[in-house]
Amino acid sequence: MGGMIGHESDLSISENYWRFAHLEAAGRSPAYQELAEFVAENTTILQFLGRLAPAKRQPNLLFAAARYILGEPANPDSLTKLIDERGVDLAAIMYERRTQTNEAARCAILVPALALIPGPLALIEVGAAAGLTLLVDFYNYDYHGHVLNGLDADAPVLTCQPIGSVPIPGRVPEVGWRVGLDLNPLDPSNQADVEWLSCLIWPGEEGRAERLNAATATARRHPAQICRGDLLDDLAGLAAKVPAGLTLVIYHTAVLAYVDEAKRRAFAALTRSLG
Repeated sequence: MGGMIGHESDLSISENYWRFAHLEAAGRSPAYQELAEFVAENTTILQFLGRLAPAKRQPNLLFAAARYILGEPANPDSLTKLIDERGVDLAAIMYERRTQTNEAARCAILVPALALIPGPLALIEVGAAAGLTLLVDFYNYDYHGHVLNGLDADAPVLTCQPIGSVPIPGRVPEVGWRVGLDLNPLDPSNQADVEWLSCLIWPGEEGRAERLNAATATARRHPAQICRGDLLDDLAGLAAKVPAGLTLVIYHTAVLAYVDEAKRRAFAALTRSLG
């Protein structure tokens, strides 16, 4: 295996939805576990998905696109009706959009590692979406009582429970330059883009919705440049623009889960060559 999340190339569509239900949604979102199980056994929906390109059959994408149209998370009845009555519209959204969760809380994992690198830093994030995980120095952090204040007091407080000997820094990293790279950049000032990000949040994860609202507000106050491009074809060109005197850091927070093994290996080789 080794395909994108929710679409393992050696599994059928039905098997992928069963896998999603029991390995990803179970314990996190009972509503999406039930919905994925329903899709896995529904011939009409499986036929609808079968007409899409393989990369567009992911559960996250289907469920988010349905929510985008319906205005609320789908259930078995509403999803069936949507595909029956507006299947063309649903497919259009699935082709237009991507699964760009852009979870700001991932920055709490990045900060201890970034703080170990001599700065100031030049950050390039591949798969940056709306740039929410480029703003590592603006957010505030709480590592089980160890508080780090970022550059924006109104930014959300991102909590994290360290396990083991995690080197918690005394301050946020110093960032001198930042840019994101994405095939489909999102704009935190664009209501449709923010709405799409909210549709990617699973039912039962209300804390993520609150965090998204606070993070997108932070991004509107401190907009990061997000360039349209491919993580292999366009990364070197961005790296060449890093100002002198800064330490280049290339990272991702989720995008490699959505590309195949060959592209992951090529990306690793490219980043080593740029370092």
